[in-house]
Amino acid sequence: MSDLDRVRTLARAGLSNLEANRRRIDDLNVYPVPDGDTGTNLTLTARAVVESLDQSAATDRAAVAKALTRAALMGARGNSGVIFSQIVRGAAEVLGEPGTIDALRLRRAMRGASDAAYRAVRRPVEGTMLSVVRELAEEAERPELASASVEELLAALVRRGEEAVARTPEALAVLREAGVVDAGGAGLLEIVRGVTAGLTGEELPEVPVDVHEAGIDAIHQELSEFRYCTVFVVEGEDLDAEHLEAELDLLGDSLLVVGDPTALKVHVHTDEPGRALQLGTAMGTIEGIEIANMHKQTVERSERLIEADPHSGHTLETGVVAVVPGIGNRRLFESYGATRVIEGGQTMNPSTAEILAAIEATPATEVIVLPNNSNVILSAEQAALHATKPVRVIQSRSVQAGLAAIVRYLPSNTADENADAMNEAIESVATGEVTIASRDVQLDGIDVRKGSYLGLAEGTAVACGADFADVAAAVVERLIGEGRDVLTLLRGADELDLEPLLTRVQQAHPQLELDVQDGGQPHYPLLLAAE
Repeated sequence: MSDLDRVRTLARAGLSNLEANRRRIDDLNVYPVPDGDTGTNLTLTARAVVESLDQSAATDRAAVAKALTRAALMGARGNSGVIFSQIVRGAAEVLGEPGTIDALRLRRAMRGASDAAYRAVRRPVEGTMLSVVRELAEEAERPELASASVEELLAALVRRGEEAVARTPEALAVLREAGVVDAGGAGLLEIVRGVTAGLTGEELPEVPVDVHEAGIDAIHQELSEFRYCTVFVVEGEDLDAEHLEAELDLLGDSLLVVGDPTALKVHVHTDEPGRALQLGTAMGTIEGIEIANMHKQTVERSERLIEADPHSGHTLETGVVAVVPGIGNRRLFESYGATRVIEGGQTMNPSTAEILAAIEATPATEVIVLPNNSNVILSAEQAALHATKPVRVIQSRSVQAGLAAIVRYLPSNTADENADAMNEAIESVATGEVTIASRDVQLDGIDVRKGSYLGLAEGTAVACGADFADVAAAVVERLIGEGRDVLTLLRGADELDLEPLLTRVQQAHPQLELDVQDGGQPHYPLLLAAE
């Protein structure tokens, strides 16, 4: 058998075992975001490798290694697929060298795979597939295995891989909280299992009876701070990976830029996929563009887990779906019992389909929707009309109003009872915000200048100026002027220093109770609610 045929056989075996476990791995996926696509991305990456090798005409080992590396890079999907492509690259560089492929060579290959994977990730995190590949390299280097055969070494790697995957929750809190192991690590283990079976000629392994599966605890996970998983390839000459990486790092997170001076694979989570593509086209020719809505994927994953869990039925009388901008605000709504939170706000309104999917995924007999933005109310009402369960849409026109409403939420009450309490809360709260003016205008008798801070109370402009504390204090005075004694402040994504404002307010109103939270909302440095 030629080197190419042997690699084809092993690649098919790895792919077959991965495909058998794809959905389980998808459902384990809660990190870096719970979008439920790790198994799919790894499978598509491995499938691209197999298809490319089937078309390859490489005649020597070095050429096979190059073809394998190129196929993995060009076919890589998602965060896990891109990291896996570097694992392949690091191993192939060693295995492509002349000479016998024995346990010693395999040991070096595993170390090369681990080192390449860690180099690829800008900010490595333990408890992920990086930890698993590192432990595989450490196992291969154990002195006790120095004289082992290739088959014996691979068997030892499978055992260590199982242990490494089981340990991932020890290093990563989000896995512990969700009751799952790392999806990328689990996927890598299944590839190793498949390749081992392909090399030894054994039947592909059955899925272990006690294998880790996602349960209902894995559903309520935070959405990604960014909406779009963006992947593409840049091809050209003398490509500067470090320069491209530095520019893309300003657009989002989960950034990977890997490859060589002629081809770079890019993966980034961002709200500006168009801008990411522009940076790529400024450097070379782009292709293989994939843009996925991770928030939609998260909802779909939750639906699968609810359907698969026999104990997940309608456990609540009333559930709440809330549309909320900002990680901090999301946590606040979840802490008050929101069963589904959709990312959305002034410039990023969710679709009717997204709201409907969240309604249907809510394990409750009835559902209340808090749109928390005037622009979202109509979409929420349309979703309610198409839902298969009773839905009440509360007319919450701001995050502050929605927060006042959900404080009154009781899951054991009916939707009507909750709606009455929530509407009463909304009527009693006064809301305000500080934003940045986008143009020069006369507004409610206030001379507004572009770029200045603009303060609004109950939708009416009350102050505008260059000093944030002055503008925000004017809003506070307007909101608490009717005898309100509790003031909630939601700090925006820009994380402005609130101390000067808080000191001023406390000195002027020592009896006023202040509740300061990091909302993380864009466009509004400060949101306020007075009760």
